[in-house]
Amino acid sequence: MAKVVPLFSGSKGNCYYIGSGGEGIIVDAGRSCKQIEQALALNSVDIGTVRALFITHEHIDHCSAVRVLSKKYGLPVYASKGTMDALIYSGKVESGTKLYIIERDAVVGDILVNRINTPHDAAESCCYRVTSPDGKSALIATDMGVMTEGVRKAAAKSDFVVLESNHDIEMLKTGPYPYPLKRRILSDRGHLSNEACASELAELVKGGTLRLMLGHLSEQNNTPEIALRTAVAELERAGMKFKSDYTLDVAPGDAAVKSVIF
Repeated sequence: MAKVVPLFSGSKGNCYYIGSGGEGIIVDAGRSCKQIEQALALNSVDIGTVRALFITHEHIDHCSAVRVLSKKYGLPVYASKGTMDALIYSGKVESGTKLYIIERDAVVGDILVNRINTPHDAAESCCYRVTSPDGKSALIATDMGVMTEGVRKAAAKSDFVVLESNHDIEMLKTGPYPYPLKRRILSDRGHLSNEACASELAELVKGGTLRLMLGHLSEQNNTPEIALRTAVAELERAGMKFKSDYTLDVAPGDAAVKSVIF
């Protein structure tokens, strides 16, 4: 069986473990090495089973532990060329680290990883669809201003999807962020709102993707309750019943005992 363990999700840092058959990968490493080690242990995941780090983009909440993790455990690092260049330039990876540019896909052990580009204000951001040896797949898709056809198709082919539900639009507009930051978040290279996420989830469930999770919630401009309520309401309008026709959860902001078998 394959599983996804959402270790951290949100503005303080993002990190997911995806594994099957005693080996796995980490998607993003946006907290400290110690915090990630502790979160893995809390979820009974042996860090020795991690075979590689896959980084979506160079923002600090996605890559802060890359240098230490990769050096301490000898882990190779995979990223798009633009992201890899940005990681190298900012000193997030050390010389001697095994670095791999992922163009379309990569194979790590028995795990297949597909890269899908995302629209975000980063050098060359992407998301990853991970397929286990038994053919089951999970997509981790956050940090994008709008949903693209590429991400939509990857999600439709996946058994489990984490989709960004970053902010409530009204909370963001009336909240404390300065106007330029609000404009960036709301732009096509910013983040998906609760409403945008909810509409995509309805289409996914219609297509047969029934295991869902909301990710990368803003601490300032969202709450798990609001994000979940917005998604469930949209799905109900589409004729789908929560916990009956689909499963939906919120990725934890901080380390918690939480995993999804897919």
